[in-house]
Amino acid sequence: MARIVAERLGGDLDIVLVHKLRAPYQEELAVGAIDEQGETTVSPWAQAAGVDEAYLDRETAQQLALIRRRRRLYTPDRKALQVAGRDVIVVDDGIATGSTLMAALRSVRRLAPARLIAAIGVAPTHTLREIEKVADEAVCGYASDEFVAVGQFFEDFSGVSDDEVIAALHPAPSAVRNQN
Repeated sequence: MARIVAERLGGDLDIVLVHKLRAPYQEELAVGAIDEQGETTVSPWAQAAGVDEAYLDRETAQQLALIRRRRRLYTPDRKALQVAGRDVIVVDDGIATGSTLMAALRSVRRLAPARLIAAIGVAPTHTLREIEKVADEAVCGYASDEFVAVGQFFEDFSGVSDDEVIAALHPAPSAVRNQN
């Protein structure tokens, strides 16, 4: 989705590397998130749900190692693009708890963009309201109070592979021309 947005707007494309901190009893449930600089956000309810500090320390280290591996894999020939003073759109196909998107927005906000926009495919209404507090603007294709999971809104919600991310970040020159 981000590749399409960047091409249509004539903008640059980069990736904000964040990863959810998984609940120990349900890996798809985010109890928080970590960004590339190692900044973590933990949901206020995580401790009440039985997530202890030792688990969070292990999970944080594991996810930060994954983020660092992905930076080397995705953009080995350059550092992240400079965003200071620029309008930045952070794209997410869909959010449930919003933990990873919030971490991405906070990570980008620390880099002093002129304007920070969240573009989201689908979201629960209450989570979208939280995103609107962090971004200068939030644009959402579909928000619902009757939200169960992001996957309910997609025919195919399989994960994006490393190869697909690399192809989006480094498209062949002819592929970029043909899509305009």
